[in-house]
Amino acid sequence: MKRIPIRTVLLALGAAALMPATALAQSSVNIGGMVDVGIYRDGNETWNVGTIQRSYLTFSGTEDLGSGLAAFFNLTTRFDMDTGTLEGNPASGKPFFHGESTVGLKGAFGSVKAGRALDAMWANDWHFDPWYNFNRVASPAWDLWHYNFPSDPQANSGRAEYGRLNNGIFYDSPVVGGFSLHVSGSPEKRPGDSQRPLGGAIKYAAGPITAMVAREKNSAGASDTFVGLKGKIDSLALMGAWDLSKSPGAASKAKAITLGAQYFIGPWTLNAGWGQVDVDGVKAQKTTAAGAVYALSKRTSVYADVARKSYPGDRVNLYGLGVAHTF
Repeated sequence: MKRIPIRTVLLALGAAALMPATALAQSSVNIGGMVDVGIYRDGNETWNVGTIQRSYLTFSGTEDLGSGLAAFFNLTTRFDMDTGTLEGNPASGKPFFHGESTVGLKGAFGSVKAGRALDAMWANDWHFDPWYNFNRVASPAWDLWHYNFPSDPQANSGRAEYGRLNNGIFYDSPVVGGFSLHVSGSPEKRPGDSQRPLGGAIKYAAGPITAMVAREKNSAGASDTFVGLKGKIDSLALMGAWDLSKSPGAASKAKAITLGAQYFIGPWTLNAGWGQVDVDGVKAQKTTAAGAVYALSKRTSVYADVARKSYPGDRVNLYGLGVAHTF
């Protein structure tokens, strides 16, 4: 029998050991998210301990398929920090992966994914609110935008979902000259749907300017048109948005306008916002808000917000003090 040199055996074993590592180096799985909790006074003038912004956990991954093509997935669940339960309550009908559950491909053409995710408008409108449409106490966008427009009227066990689309296909184009195209829709038409949902947004983001125009129709026939503009001068960012949402058959029309400002100074971010929504000619709500965020580190911040919300015949003051950590 021919003897194999020990050096050859060791080299072969080393190569075999490296093969799984090489394969794993072409793919990755990440865990990330945000935990947020605070003390706040809500619109019912009740004090609460709980999530003021959003608390969520995301599992995401990519695999390099070669030739500039990659596969990816996103799974996001949202929860309430004060109880450790899923966001909302059982009556809300929200699924376990309420935030997102998608898989897709990306390359030179952009990215396309399928599943449940924010529609084209909601995935990009946050640029035009000082609180990124992400704060139940102070964000004017939280209450006023898309007033008559649930993205999916049946997404949560038959209940309306404002923001996400079930059974969807989502496309994001590459950025060309600062412009990008975003499209969302579904080929499905479920019992009770009057049509298939479809929406699109064109966004421009280059230098100090961000702008967007979006138009959508949901499966019940409601529609929404959104326009946003944001500009930054040194440490100051100014922004505004206009939104027109119509219920099916235009039975109800809601016109919302919001204005906002951010000022960045060292670890501080100072926010201010104003907005109002007219529903069928009646001023349904007006919001004035201010807040401050102090970054303790790149991942941890403390913040305080105050807002005054006016309704026909009623006014209420809201307050919030919280801490947020991203990971």
